[in-house]
Amino acid sequence: MRSFFGFLTKDLYLALSVFFLVIFGVVMLNSLSPSLFPLYFVYVVLALLAFWFFSQIDFDIISLFSNHFYIVSILLLLLTIIIGRVTRGTIRWIPVGPFSLQPAEIVRPFLLIFFSNYLVKGKITIPKLLKAIGLLLLPVFLIFVQPSLGVAILTVVGFIGIILASKFDKKYLFIGIGVIVVLIPLFWNFLAPYQRQRLLNFMEPGSDPLGAGYNSLQSTIAAGSGGFFGTGIGRGSQTQLSFLPEKQTDFIFATISEELGFLGAGLVLLASFIILLSLIHFLERSTSPAARAYISGFFLIYLAQIFVHVGMNMGILPITGVPFPLLSEGGSSLLATMIGLGVALGAYKK
Repeated sequence: MRSFFGFLTKDLYLALSVFFLVIFGVVMLNSLSPSLFPLYFVYVVLALLAFWFFSQIDFDIISLFSNHFYIVSILLLLLTIIIGRVTRGTIRWIPVGPFSLQPAEIVRPFLLIFFSNYLVKGKITIPKLLKAIGLLLLPVFLIFVQPSLGVAILTVVGFIGIILASKFDKKYLFIGIGVIVVLIPLFWNFLAPYQRQRLLNFMEPGSDPLGAGYNSLQSTIAAGSGGFFGTGIGRGSQTQLSFLPEKQTDFIFATISEELGFLGAGLVLLASFIILLSLIHFLERSTSPAARAYISGFFLIYLAQIFVHVGMNMGILPITGVPFPLLSEGGSSLLATMIGLGVALGAYKK
């Protein structure tokens, strides 16, 4: 075990960037949705403790429990479907007293630990890869049927990141991507009606400005109306007058862009960029091949979350409901991200 403040000296830039985004998020959420507090502070404290706790554990040690993590993850996802709370036609949350947990978010870093250990043991052969895909499809299916398309896609993205860091003939990866592209028309039939509508609306957002295209248009207006310094916290017309929906979750970047302008949005992206650079540094100095694979998968997920969230807030990507890591409301998302970052820090050999 390292000292309590050991992780601060191990990578000060990562720690400061993480703390900045968490505090920044708390300030914004308190302005946007004061009713979240003081309960949300419990999630923040748990997330910070999880970040510290997992950063103290060497990746080789945590890898000893990788199979257990997979089994528990599947059980939690099944439990969500069985006893989960139905909210707007979805079953994603398990109520725990006054709190709600979203297992699909919580299990993601632990699934990465499992697959990073499973795939790096020897060269990846086609039978081994097919078995790994089969093991991946089970949690992805359980997440998809909730339905939570964004989280399911991010889980697959993390798996691809692990593959890229493993001993694997990359031509098979491109073949797999080609197969996925061919199967996209069939995938369309499995989407929920609202998910299909989001994709159709992305192609022509102005076709239904008061209906399916409303969210995308309002987020674009909010993001573009802040100027350099913004209108000020609590003074954004799109945000405070409730023109912008889900302002504290799916569209928090548009909210920041309106109320804090280019300066505030730029600081958020800079802190996120520093975290990504830190992860690349960890990747180069990881403690083992499995640790390298884990960091690669987590890096790709973190990058995809930022890219997709900012893209949909700017109107250049379809609305998928992907939160901005460490900023958007969501105790489970915050906790999962902090666990993932803590594990990555523990996988780094200084």
